[in-house]
Amino acid sequence: MTSGGDAATGGLVRDRYRVARGCLDCAGDVAGLLGGLPGTRQVDVLGATGVVVIGHDGRITPELVARQVAPLGIELSSADEPAPVSHHRRWWRSPRLLLLTAAQVLLLSGLAAGHLAHRHGVAAGLYLATVAVGGIFPVRSAWQVLARRRLSIGTLLVAGTIGALALGDLAEAAMLVVVFSLGGVMEDYVADRARGSIRALMSLSPPLAARLLPDGATALVRVGDLEPGALVLVRPGERLPTDGQVTSGASWIDQSPVTGESIPAEATAGSQVFGGTLNGPGALTIEVTKPYRETVLARVIEQVEQAQASRGSAQRFADRFGAIYTPIMFALAALIAIGGPAAGLSLREAVYRGLVVLVVSCSCALVISVPTAVIAAISRAARDGILIKGGIHLETLAKVRTVAFDKTGTLTAGQPRLTDLLPLNSHSPETVLRLAATVEAASEHPLAAAILTAATQRGLTVAPAADAQTTPGTGVHATTGGHKVFIGRPADPAILSGPARQQMGLLQNDGKTAVLVTIDGHPAGLLGIADQLRPEAAATVTALGKIGIGRVTMLTGDNPATAAAIAKAAGIGDWRAGLLPEQKTAAVAALRGQAGPVAMVGDGINDAPALATADVGIAMGAAGTDVALETADIALMADQLAKLPAAITLARKTARIIRQNIALSLAAIAALGTAAVTGHMFLAAGLLLNEGSALLIITNGLRLLRPRHATEPSSRKQPRPSRSERQPASS
Repeated sequence: MTSGGDAATGGLVRDRYRVARGCLDCAGDVAGLLGGLPGTRQVDVLGATGVVVIGHDGRITPELVARQVAPLGIELSSADEPAPVSHHRRWWRSPRLLLLTAAQVLLLSGLAAGHLAHRHGVAAGLYLATVAVGGIFPVRSAWQVLARRRLSIGTLLVAGTIGALALGDLAEAAMLVVVFSLGGVMEDYVADRARGSIRALMSLSPPLAARLLPDGATALVRVGDLEPGALVLVRPGERLPTDGQVTSGASWIDQSPVTGESIPAEATAGSQVFGGTLNGPGALTIEVTKPYRETVLARVIEQVEQAQASRGSAQRFADRFGAIYTPIMFALAALIAIGGPAAGLSLREAVYRGLVVLVVSCSCALVISVPTAVIAAISRAARDGILIKGGIHLETLAKVRTVAFDKTGTLTAGQPRLTDLLPLNSHSPETVLRLAATVEAASEHPLAAAILTAATQRGLTVAPAADAQTTPGTGVHATTGGHKVFIGRPADPAILSGPARQQMGLLQNDGKTAVLVTIDGHPAGLLGIADQLRPEAAATVTALGKIGIGRVTMLTGDNPATAAAIAKAAGIGDWRAGLLPEQKTAAVAALRGQAGPVAMVGDGINDAPALATADVGIAMGAAGTDVALETADIALMADQLAKLPAAITLARKTARIIRQNIALSLAAIAALGTAAVTGHMFLAAGLLLNEGSALLIITNGLRLLRPRHATEPSSRKQPRPSRSERQPASS
């Protein structure tokens, strides 16, 4: 929960809390209340994700925070450990809804008494009871805000209700309270749908783990208490509690909740696994490698929750609008009520119109709809293995028309493979490969790994040579079977015959590394080794063109021949080779000057400067790389390039919906405000239309939660294990 302060932050300690109970949006001035605690320097209330971040000097404790917010009716818990199994009360038993239901019954009874039984005295009493019961939560929230000399949407409602009571419009005052409270409950519900996607991520990690004891038994412990080095048992069908390494057992694991990878991954001894993923048919023993707060899933959840803090221009506009909107509407209502008689209105009519202006202003659609849409999109993307670190990056991605790719590890798999085995001078392919593997067996060079992998796949027996020696820049030589064997670049090309030199040239022209194998100084074979293009690379480049990306380029430090071969295979016509890291950065800056916003796609490690220079830095395979999670603006959790067009499509969809929401919000404010000022709107009708439009606008943003907006163009339906998920059980 706590991140220690340091010199860079001036000793600031940042604690993250998640709302465990209650409504953060309707609780009142949470930031002001927590800001009054001694030692507090900063409070960020991220309402769209239900998170509160407190920056302090070290004196703030969770107990102190809990006591401070208790009067607001909310409960905060640590955001840095798995959420416990929830036991929330049924929605129809929540105090706010129970009071609303009672107020509705009283209102209907009052209407029946007044209009059907003509018992106006009884009706008046029922209307007052409606206001008293239904106004408990709005009045409490408005009072807490006013006590800190601020105004809120709830303040407008309370002022309008008091005004209606003063004018003797008891029925309308009662309807105001009921309609506003009903609208608030419905708005909270639809806004909570966005948070529901984050809760779904949180629920992936079980709160308890079966830790193995020295005697072989297991004990249930909190996942947050697991330390690196501990051993945990994961039974078939259970979710993995944390990141770790398999020490024993064999199974397959559905990693789609974390990486978006649709094909289950094989898990055997030595495999790296992620918390929150689902174990298949076999039991696994896993050694914990990270505390829970540092696991991939925990960091993804934190990034999604913090995404609201990184606001785009649309969200900043909504925030600025919300800050000035309420005071302006108060001033306008007061102006109409006071100045109306001078314009020929009666005092009662002027005050009534002022109250209607207040009532139609009781909407937070614009303020809520933008962050709700952003969080809905980011949460949906996270479920599909795309981590977007903030609204500003989502907004910028929607504007991108140029995409630059790194080559190694991005367009290619980053793992060289033996592609060609060409024996010379009557030697058999198996002999050439076996001798090459024998010489390279002790080497850690990537090309050596490619040769050894090929030998293993062909079932060849390899015994490492005892006297292997490496000559930097040339190759490796050793003695095996009484013969001197050399592997590498020929010191004198004349050693090769004409046809052999031609074959070497063809390999090099295809962008492959040509390796010569000699036996006792005589050519025995040629090996062609190349980093393989990802299977989906060409389809991804094509998909980018179809969604309007006008320029796709490749930037690499590799040689021109290799770059040309990879670019041609991927369908990329614009490429630059032989670039140093600083030259990649300059190339990205030049692209931005030529074609506007640029997205750079890389592995997040050796191309980190270029990622930082681009308008949007996108890292591949971030689930297995801590650096990529930190450096990139957007991270593709699995090595799947096909996620890139999906991310851009989602960003553009989000931008369209945000523009729609802003336009609809401003249109509703203008239309209802004009009708109120000109006297063509009644109190209850104005509030009903206001709340209805707000609900429609917020619901529009929730369309982004639909999975089809965030899946890759050619995505396959992800398989799901048939075995039911279980919590760990002690033995």
